[in-house]
Amino acid sequence: MKFSFVVSSLAGGGAERMMLRLGSGLRRRGHEVRLIALDPEVKHEVPPGLQVHVVHARHGWLGTWLGARALRALYRRLGLGTDCVTISTLPFADQVATSARLPNLWCRITNTLSAEVRQLERKSPRRAARRLGRYRRLYEGRNLIAVSDGVADDLRRALGLKSAHVVRIYNGYDVDAIRDAAREPEPDLPAGPFVLHVGRFMPQKRHDLLLDAFKQAGLAHKLVLLTEPTALLTSLINESGLEKQVLVAGFRRNPYPWMRAAEMLVLSSDREGMPNVLVEALICGTRVVSTDCPSGPREILKGELARGLVPTGDAAALAAAMRTMLAAPRADASAVTAEFTQERMVSAYEALAGAT
Repeated sequence: MKFSFVVSSLAGGGAERMMLRLGSGLRRRGHEVRLIALDPEVKHEVPPGLQVHVVHARHGWLGTWLGARALRALYRRLGLGTDCVTISTLPFADQVATSARLPNLWCRITNTLSAEVRQLERKSPRRAARRLGRYRRLYEGRNLIAVSDGVADDLRRALGLKSAHVVRIYNGYDVDAIRDAAREPEPDLPAGPFVLHVGRFMPQKRHDLLLDAFKQAGLAHKLVLLTEPTALLTSLINESGLEKQVLVAGFRRNPYPWMRAAEMLVLSSDREGMPNVLVEALICGTRVVSTDCPSGPREILKGELARGLVPTGDAAALAAAMRTMLAAPRADASAVTAEFTQERMVSAYEALAGAT
């Protein structure tokens, strides 16, 4: 089979990392796989043998149109037709791919889009209405892959998509590879115990909430943020009075030694689709605490692990959970079920391709 993945960039982020992981898994099973990025910047490590092409595209109607034209030309040059299944991920890539009118296209939805619209509505109801209309025009009647049951439900109910074909496929993880990567030497690790957050500095990740909760928790640990430093993030840290306890360690191609060494990983987001870092931290044997945002965390943290779930936007509850979970045993192998394995994910995409 032939697969093509269209992504906005490879500049960082869980969605992009997952596409690389999926492409690598499909290629190992003998399929022809190409990855097409709409931006030339690359921070993730590209697996050996995975073909990467760059099509320059920019936001706005003209940039989208030009990007779609270039994408169609690339498909013709590569001889990709109805025998190729295309997976796009993230809204801008979805917009370019749909504008290119590619055959056998599936848009992979990684977030609860209605939560994004509601968040925007608090600032500008008019912009929120336009965003909702844009998503409905983009995704109605399309083939859609939801990365969690929560995302699938959001598409059908909250966005009100009536004729879209929605299939839920969980993200999958190569457990052995992640554990091997977690054992690689990392000279930059802090000397003492630390709590970890992995995620880009953006509003939905709620670094402000994380800093507030960490301060309320009164922990002797350091707080390590695997994200690129920015002036606004530095300002938030200074305003919280935590500049001596917080380490901004930047983006890491291999975050797993940091997860393995951390006493706990904390997710503070207002919204997610299927947060990869929770599963990856559990694979590394790390305790996890997470906001119970609209989709993802509750599908991962079940049974005893559900004690680490707290309401979104509640710094006091997040602080209390951090103190509680630090006293709990570290995660073990049984914390990650078979439904989150790479083999299960690759098989699901093979089945998807066979059905198109």
